[in-house]
Amino acid sequence: MIDYIIIGSGLAGIAFAETLLQNNKSFIVFDDESQNSSKIAGGLYNPVILKRFSEVWNAKEQLAIADVFYKNIEKKIATQVDFKTPIYRKFFSIEEQNNWFSASDKPNLLPFLSTNLVHKVFKGIDSPFGYGEVLHSGFVDTAILINKYHGYLEQKSFLVKERFDYSQLQQSDNHIQYKDFKASHIVFAEGFGMHSNPFFKYLPLDGTKGELFIIKAPDLDLDVIVNTSVFILPLGNDLFKVGATYNWKDKTVFPTEEGKKELVERIKEILSCEFQIIQHFAGVRPTVNDRRPLLGSHPKHKNLFILNGLGTRGVMLAPAMAIELYNHIEKNKPLDKTIDINRYVSFLTQD
Repeated sequence: MIDYIIIGSGLAGIAFAETLLQNNKSFIVFDDESQNSSKIAGGLYNPVILKRFSEVWNAKEQLAIADVFYKNIEKKIATQVDFKTPIYRKFFSIEEQNNWFSASDKPNLLPFLSTNLVHKVFKGIDSPFGYGEVLHSGFVDTAILINKYHGYLEQKSFLVKERFDYSQLQQSDNHIQYKDFKASHIVFAEGFGMHSNPFFKYLPLDGTKGELFIIKAPDLDLDVIVNTSVFILPLGNDLFKVGATYNWKDKTVFPTEEGKKELVERIKEILSCEFQIIQHFAGVRPTVNDRRPLLGSHPKHKNLFILNGLGTRGVMLAPAMAIELYNHIEKNKPLDKTIDINRYVSFLTQD
């Protein structure tokens, strides 16, 4: 008998698996690679919502936990995945500069927004009004993280690459049985794939499609992340990741001409140099309307748990939320009401 079965190994599943390893718990992970939003994500971590100039929920705590988490991962897979990189918000007017300075006076934003205007010149970008610098920011190369961590799990025989068959899950008071695996608990970390889960599909996981590019721009000299209506993230060798769009209606994972047109127009607003589209990606983020994750146990099946709804901030949220769920299961620590799925218990039908 093992302690846990984990379904899904994107950012949420990896964070929970690593939390279990840190606490000497046994587990097996099932993943059929049907969900790609974690792998293609921009991977940025940014403590400020720049559109509204507000602090990301629990930003300080999440950043501190994430920093330790990714350092441990890097040691385990012998590969750097966390890149501390400033985010520069390009200003298009004096008014935007003033809005930045007003926001930087707020006590909760003071640690995250530099009060010094940046007038650094980057070849390929015209910026007569300069930039504002976001502190304590960077990005995680999620594709490398997931590929390398999957390799680690496979090496340890912790990963089963197959679709999870919900119909074969058997439950008792003290354990669950799935095929040849008997476990104390099962944690579903399936991202948007939750909609196929008969136990948790009642939850209001909306899903937001995002499209991204990898572009080649030899005349763009950029060593920071520029963030306006889209982000431009340097990858090296004249390559840059650019994203992302937000589509609340289309739930497919296929790139679209509409998304391509939108990204191209936004890139042209920022860059003054030529660029070539090398790759075009799309994925569906697991978003929730109240912008809070989905954690907790099923109202009727107490050894079935969920870790989902990390949305656009999975890199920051995943490590902290994995610890929250672990402490809830193993130490009976109550979950914050804003993330506990009990807030949606009325959505559960009686059948």
